[in-house]
Amino acid sequence: MSEQSVVAKKSFFPTDRSLYTPFNVVCGVILVVGLLLTVLRFTGGLAAVTNLDDNYPWGLWIGFDLMAGVALAAGGYTTSAACYIFGMKRFHSAVRPAILTGFLGYALVVVSLNYDVGRPWRLPYPFIMQRGTTSLLFEVAACVALYLTVLFLEYSPAALEWLGLKRLRNVLVKITMVLTIFGVVLSTLHQSSLGALFLIAPSKLHPLWYSTYIPVYFFISSIIAGLSMVIFEGSLSHKYFHDKMDETYLAEHDGLVLGFAKAASFVMAGYLIIKVVGIAVENQWHLLATPYGLWFLVELIGFVALPCYLYAIGARDRNLKLIQRTSIIAVVGIVLNRLNVCLIAFNWYLPWSQKYIPHWGEVGLTLAMLTFGVLVFKFIVTKQPIFYEHPDYKAHEHEEAPAHPKAHH
Repeated sequence: MSEQSVVAKKSFFPTDRSLYTPFNVVCGVILVVGLLLTVLRFTGGLAAVTNLDDNYPWGLWIGFDLMAGVALAAGGYTTSAACYIFGMKRFHSAVRPAILTGFLGYALVVVSLNYDVGRPWRLPYPFIMQRGTTSLLFEVAACVALYLTVLFLEYSPAALEWLGLKRLRNVLVKITMVLTIFGVVLSTLHQSSLGALFLIAPSKLHPLWYSTYIPVYFFISSIIAGLSMVIFEGSLSHKYFHDKMDETYLAEHDGLVLGFAKAASFVMAGYLIIKVVGIAVENQWHLLATPYGLWFLVELIGFVALPCYLYAIGARDRNLKLIQRTSIIAVVGIVLNRLNVCLIAFNWYLPWSQKYIPHWGEVGLTLAMLTFGVLVFKFIVTKQPIFYEHPDYKAHEHEEAPAHPKAHH
């Protein structure tokens, strides 16, 4: 029996491991607490589980779950664009994991939005009940809804291979390029538009974070987030799902990490330059000496300049360990940037007694959604051909990628 067949067989049948592992028990407890908090949220209202008020109508669910979540789910469009639009076929094996991560990320973003807005049955209202098409929120909602559909269609071939639905799978594979182009266009629109939402609040957002170019900042940083998340998620998957990976994925993994690190270093350098230019254009150098200015420098130097340098060194020296650790810094930096814009530097002039601090219920529900996403990802990659090519479809796949020199682990 071939190695691919063995991998496929493992993926179709449960493993022998006990269901009651420490990981599963902890996840079960988190999900039960999340379920109780969900009931409390939809019966007792926002006040029961949040610290939101008139000054801070957007809290952790928007700042982290939505703003940071959408950025970190950008690995789907960056990887598929690199492979299908720019012709980098050596990254082909990373497309399905990146698409799956993006799909689950966007799905959880929509779920988080329901917790924040309430009344889930009204979620389709912007599309069918009113004509507020001039609203920026409408554009974001429309793009996210359409892109979630695109991600589902891009992910579907793996599920259809698992289910044995060859004809439908082949139809979706034929429109891969169309879906990729559509996905890149939609991502460009809503990633930048999330930043544009803050253009209407110039007096509330601290001048160091506010800029008329904030939509550009959000879009470029989403590319950094996508590249870094692919490296980060791939490193974790390599450790915990190694037995689900075929020879092609394992052979291409090092080249993917090195290539994405090099790309991330270039994009980060460009992002750093335009941020500095933005400060110069607005003549805000004096603000850097303030407490908020020092915090801004922590974000810019510690989570942009530093990972930019480390990515470049890692790519030059072919040091995979350094790149993988740098991806953690970059991912944390993206989350910090979104929290700074949405929460920390928002209403910066208010006294500390009026500042927003997330309620434990908000943290608990966010943790529950993250846990649910991890469990769904684990289930799918265990059962479906995500990290390997299904033996029945291997003949239709891409040509072999060129070999890469051995990297330092």
